[in-house]
Amino acid sequence: MPTSFVHLRLHSAFSLTESTLRISTLTKLVSEDFQPAAAITDTNNMFGALEFAKSMAAAGVQPIMGTQIELEDQSGRGDVVLLAQNETGYVNLSQLLSKILLSSDGAQKPVCTLKDLAGYSDGLILLTGGALTGFVGGPAGDGRTNLAQQRVESLAAIVSDRLYIELQRHGLLAEVASEPHLLECADRMNLPLVATNDCRFEDPSMSQPHDTLLCIGASRKISEQNRLRYSSEHYFKKSSQMIELFKDIPEAIENTLVIAKRCSAMAETRDPILPVFVTSAGRDETTELRAQAKSGLQARLVRHLFNESLDEPLCQSLSEPYFERLAFELDIIEQMGFPGYFLIVADFIQWAKSNDIPVGPGRGSGAGSVVAWALSITDLDPLKWGLLFERFLNPERVSMPDFDIDFCQDRRDEVISYVQDKYGHDRVAQIITFGSLQARAALRDVGRVLEMPYGQVDRIAKLIPNNPANPTTIAEALESEPALRAQMDEDEQVAELINVSMKLEGLYRHASTHAAGLVIGDRPLAELVPLYRDPRSEMPVTQFNMKWVEKAGLVKFDFLGLKTLTVLKRAVDFIARCGVEIDLTNIPLDDELTYNMLSNGDTVGVFQLESSGMRDVLRGLRPDRFEDIIA
Repeated sequence: MPTSFVHLRLHSAFSLTESTLRISTLTKLVSEDFQPAAAITDTNNMFGALEFAKSMAAAGVQPIMGTQIELEDQSGRGDVVLLAQNETGYVNLSQLLSKILLSSDGAQKPVCTLKDLAGYSDGLILLTGGALTGFVGGPAGDGRTNLAQQRVESLAAIVSDRLYIELQRHGLLAEVASEPHLLECADRMNLPLVATNDCRFEDPSMSQPHDTLLCIGASRKISEQNRLRYSSEHYFKKSSQMIELFKDIPEAIENTLVIAKRCSAMAETRDPILPVFVTSAGRDETTELRAQAKSGLQARLVRHLFNESLDEPLCQSLSEPYFERLAFELDIIEQMGFPGYFLIVADFIQWAKSNDIPVGPGRGSGAGSVVAWALSITDLDPLKWGLLFERFLNPERVSMPDFDIDFCQDRRDEVISYVQDKYGHDRVAQIITFGSLQARAALRDVGRVLEMPYGQVDRIAKLIPNNPANPTTIAEALESEPALRAQMDEDEQVAELINVSMKLEGLYRHASTHAAGLVIGDRPLAELVPLYRDPRSEMPVTQFNMKWVEKAGLVKFDFLGLKTLTVLKRAVDFIARCGVEIDLTNIPLDDELTYNMLSNGDTVGVFQLESSGMRDVLRGLRPDRFEDIIA
């Protein structure tokens, strides 16, 4: 008998509203049972692939990269599991998933054709699917055995000896009905069997919360009969339980270990990857950066520092500290390998400015760079204001430079289109972000599913303190809010509401697009990370969030849309109709009327000075110089 087992069908919480298994929980379950390997097979995505790989490897467990997709032929569709056997398989898995997701309309489930699969099948192991919704197991379970046989033959023609007939035993009648046909098919075609358990929650006690989660995702109620359900057996089983469950077919257990040994691919972290910045003069990036920075600084100094009354020796004396700082910064930038980053950012900002698209003057630590000022990335003189370059880039604290760049909200998309056209539409993408079930939302969603009165649930939810900057959990609210604890103790239905909500709190509910982040690659991005389509966005989106996409080697650029810039642009245009031209980059900082306005707290619409707290500070401080605003 086998002594161990490998789970090859694990749905993490990244199977949105389909699983309660957080990756940290999965890692704990697998490692504590001393299982040698585990596969992540989320539905139609690889959102958690890199996090899963790193978490499992750190626990001494071999991670297997995979996904569950919907496969379609002329007779219909059903799910299969694809596992990456090697590096080629991992890239093919990423590209196949990207293709089917980007070609879907976002409204319906993405689907993969047999032709699509054949185009990316190299290096992929395929499991045929269970009796509930499987591509082969489904028709085998409902009596369409000829169709099941035809589908196995089609899959064998595509993946050859990387095809496994999948057996599942969750106590479902369809599984009992399908198994004899699947065994016969495997015997007839000399195909290996493999046992899987479609894991979607930790243990049997999580069956009801998981069922509630399914209802939340499908906008159904718990009392409805005609809806998707899973049995209480869809929990994470230990090796001993799976070995006992399939003791009559030990080879199906042994083959989980065989598959694990066949798989050597892993989602990897990489050093930052940037596209090569092509220069018109054919210079390398370092030489180009130095040339642009030197000429740009000279132009800045002529415009902002020198005037006609200054003689040449005095001009040279004034400019010397700037060129010393420039040389220091350029040496650091070159040492850290970031000339290309500065050139890329400078290029799209200069393009925006030349096309009359308002760009912010610079904020954050990037405003401390003379190189950035010289390249027109920022419009602040760092030496004049005593800003430190080391806060932005420091060899002793190696991290990617990160400019917070504000664009006019109405024309930000034009800058993004320019970047896509320059570097390639398949090499530029936005970054995914995930919305989770926070305390109040979890209570309201669970209350709706349990069909509790809305008013009652709303009153309970409002007992959770609302602090977006530091959200309060339900457990914390139970400690700090006696009224909430009292309702839980006095009413069984409220207790059920709170207990279920606590188990679902923090799980991912939906995927969307990060408001500002963009990545640019040196090759088609699907070769580096899988891509996703947000129905609300025309652009592809990375399947890894900001934290993990950077670990995968992609460099983030912030394209922030700022309404303030749009308002300022309109104001300047309105004033120009009266014959008055205003240059926002060259306005005086000693205007008395402006400081009177600020001192009165009349700052609604003034960026970063419009909150009630800031207006109170202004009225108390009564600023009369720019240094007061800085303070």
